[in-house]
Amino acid sequence: MVSSLPHPTTSAGRDGLAALLARPEKAVVALDFDGTLAEIVPDPEQARAHPGAVAALAALAPHVASVAVITGRPAGVAVRYGGFAGVPGLERLVVLGHYGAERWDAVTGTVRAAAPHPGVASVRAELPGFLDRVGAWPGTWIEEKGRAVAVHTRRAVDPQGAFEALKDPLADLAARHGLVLEPGRMVLELRPPGMDKGVALSDYVRETGAGSVLYAGDDLGDLPAYAAVDKLRSDGVPGLLVCSAAEAEAVPELATHADLTVPGPAAVVGLLAGLAEAVDQGA
Repeated sequence: MVSSLPHPTTSAGRDGLAALLARPEKAVVALDFDGTLAEIVPDPEQARAHPGAVAALAALAPHVASVAVITGRPAGVAVRYGGFAGVPGLERLVVLGHYGAERWDAVTGTVRAAAPHPGVASVRAELPGFLDRVGAWPGTWIEEKGRAVAVHTRRAVDPQGAFEALKDPLADLAARHGLVLEPGRMVLELRPPGMDKGVALSDYVRETGAGSVLYAGDDLGDLPAYAAVDKLRSDGVPGLLVCSAAEAEAVPELATHADLTVPGPAAVVGLLAGLAEAVDQGA
């Protein structure tokens, strides 16, 4: 292991990292976008990949089986905000948007998508009036995500208070339209059932026939992907779970489950660059 690589704190994580370094051509490196490759910002439309992310990914990608970005955003939005299109070295990059309901392949430059869930359109129409009726706190706002709808409380005077006040009413609204509610960091997302990062990751690992997997995320929506890596480990596929967050800001459910915690997107980029250096030296 090269000195620039951090050391996982668990034996399973050390096994996962060792397997990736021993046979990188069989490894899938999968990453969340917001909070992992991009800093969390008050306005999600202003989020962009860390300045070093594309270069680090392009250095690593030719050595591994695949690099996949798995995000709740529409695939095309993640591609634009990440600056992933047309980058030498990222010809085989895959972006699984809307938790796998959309897929962008760099090799074709196109997005493939499943049919939208009708409940999303119904919730989209009802949500503004619904928030008024339940007395949503000033500063609460709606993000249109195409195949999902999210309510953010980060701009409210009391973001956590607004989050807690809206959680149960929005869960009821989601259920009434055949959707589920997914909480995150000061955001509540209403989306179709069966759409999560665990399903997307498991399907992709099976598709690629990966011999090892790394997954990095930062929020509650990444827990299903963590569970998917646990299942893969039990099936004999080594894995490394990375939590992207400064210690004081880490989501406890993620940090306690991770094999390795790094302090945010800049450190994730450093990890990717270190992996690229290590596998290049071993080539």
